[in-house]
Amino acid sequence: MKVEVLTCLALTAASFVAIVTGGRSSGRRKHKEVFLGENSKFKFGGRIDYKLKRQDSTKTLLIKSEQLLRIEEHDFAMRPGFGGAAIPVGIDVQVESIDSISEVNMDFTMTLYLRHYWKDERLSFPSQNNQSRTFDSRLVKKIWVPDVFFVHSKRSFIHDTTMENIMLRVYPDGNILYSVRVTVTALCSMDFSSFPLDTQNCSLELESYAYNENDLMLYWKNGNDSLRTDEIVLSQFFIEHFHASSGLAFYSSTGWYNRLFINFILQRHIFFFMLQTYFPTMLMVVLSWVSFWIDRRAVPARVSLGITTVLTMSTIITGVSSSMPQVSYVKAVDIYLWTSFLFVFLSVIEYAAVNYCTTLEEMRKMKRGKIPSTFNASQAMAFDGCFHDNDIELTTFSQMAPALTTDPLTTPTQNPDIRPMEGTRLRRQRSVRENVDLLVNNSYMIDSYSRLAFPLSYLLFNTIYWSLYS
Repeated sequence: MKVEVLTCLALTAASFVAIVTGGRSSGRRKHKEVFLGENSKFKFGGRIDYKLKRQDSTKTLLIKSEQLLRIEEHDFAMRPGFGGAAIPVGIDVQVESIDSISEVNMDFTMTLYLRHYWKDERLSFPSQNNQSRTFDSRLVKKIWVPDVFFVHSKRSFIHDTTMENIMLRVYPDGNILYSVRVTVTALCSMDFSSFPLDTQNCSLELESYAYNENDLMLYWKNGNDSLRTDEIVLSQFFIEHFHASSGLAFYSSTGWYNRLFINFILQRHIFFFMLQTYFPTMLMVVLSWVSFWIDRRAVPARVSLGITTVLTMSTIITGVSSSMPQVSYVKAVDIYLWTSFLFVFLSVIEYAAVNYCTTLEEMRKMKRGKIPSTFNASQAMAFDGCFHDNDIELTTFSQMAPALTTDPLTTPTQNPDIRPMEGTRLRRQRSVRENVDLLVNNSYMIDSYSRLAFPLSYLLFNTIYWSLYS
């Protein structure tokens, strides 16, 4: 009897505990639902589904876009209209800037907006207001896009700050606009035969990598108006003209491909090279002529001046060559620099000839006794050359007829026994040997002739040079 009473009491206590615990849990759930309901009404003005609230809205929109375009229903590894005619793909380019042009590497770097236009009916969708939809790079990876690449490119990349600069716009009828902002460094075969008075013609070439002309047809979307440029200012070049063109490229293993060209003509600014190369070269050549007015016996002065101008010209030539590619032909600037170097070098050789002739002249006069024994050659270097020429008697040429003897430094004499014919003047032409002897005996005349011959020759060279290359 006692056992039954204890059992009944235990069951009663367990039931009471269960009722109390269940009431508390029910109250907590009810309180949570009330809190969520009030919070939802406060934020959104109505009730929302708690399960829908936990989902990512961005992912939901992406799934809706893929469902709208029926991406999962088609194989976008194949081009549109596979097995039929070639799909036309229009190209439109806007050049943003030309970042750099390198003569050493023979390339240029360009930043541009590359836009593709084609139609893919697999991406058509119903729309009441015929409004297009714009997407970024995340959807581009799931559909077919043209595989256009840059021919002869060395480096290229798509800008990714702050996101990848890619835009995809899909219209309800299936027309697609695909735009990317890309920077490319491409080869430009330059001809430096007229450098720095040259004009370079460079081009950026676009082509499909996998699809030949039977599968894909590249063309300029709006003809010549398909290529647009911003205002581009370069430091060393002036852009004369931008124009678009097209052609075909043949590969022996895969066939013919459509190729598009972005052509631009670059005219080099000459003013920079005039300041850095041509003007200093001209000054060095003119400076080398100063030695023609210095006493021919002032050996240290004339030698120092000649060596200084030669070394300066060598420095200018080395500086220009270091900034240029190692080409196997002669450039216009090379012709000017080396010709100027030749003028400077000849001025040094001219003084060597003057000094040698002066030495011979003095040695001959010492043998003939025309120079006194008290003559000091080292002291004579401090005086002008005319001092010695006036004080020393110069002999005339004995082999010439007395009646026709003519010396450039003495007054012509006439034999009184021989009367010349009236109205007739005879002049005997000297031979080359006689002229050489005259210069040796009168070495100061070499400087006199050089003062006129060197400037006139250099002026003639500049006239011919600038008329040919300008």
